[in-house]
Amino acid sequence: MNIQQIVEQLKQNEVVAYPTEAVFGLGCNPNSESAVQKLLVLKQRSVEKGLILVAPCLDYFLPFIDTTAFSQADWDRLQAKYDRPTTWVVPAKTTTPKFLTGQFDSIAVRLCDHPAVKQLCEQAGFALTSTSANLTTLPPCRTAEEVKTQFGADFPVLDLPVGEATNPSEIRDLFTHQLFRQG
Repeated sequence: MNIQQIVEQLKQNEVVAYPTEAVFGLGCNPNSESAVQKLLVLKQRSVEKGLILVAPCLDYFLPFIDTTAFSQADWDRLQAKYDRPTTWVVPAKTTTPKFLTGQFDSIAVRLCDHPAVKQLCEQAGFALTSTSANLTTLPPCRTAEEVKTQFGADFPVLDLPVGEATNPSEIRDLFTHQLFRQG
């Protein structure tokens, strides 16, 4: 599928696969509980785990994140360019749905400079949920063909290459720098 077809799927609250910095992600409209539920069922993922949001700029995250405790250093860290994809766990607004945050009062966000993510967010008008495109016990998909093999030939996938990162994103707490997942 092309960008416009994937955007239409997103706007219809469907789950899609799209390339990120290292692997294909499964994503949907984070404002749609029904879309997120479809994603969780597809991944066999507990809602309690929470989800990552990706977008090309911070504006897409502002409806979800509580920035009241952010220092200038925190803003700088969140917006900095790193040599590997970095996801930051930040405080969530009290209005951020639990189907995104799970059992936490925080949400994970990643600025993603992959052109596909940029185009999808700009055309859809929202950030994307992001979890690796793979079925339980299988490795994350790195090509559109692998996505179709795991999820079926008709699964909506944006057939563009992933970025040059070797591993999925590192996940850290913005304030404490605690490492949750090595990148």
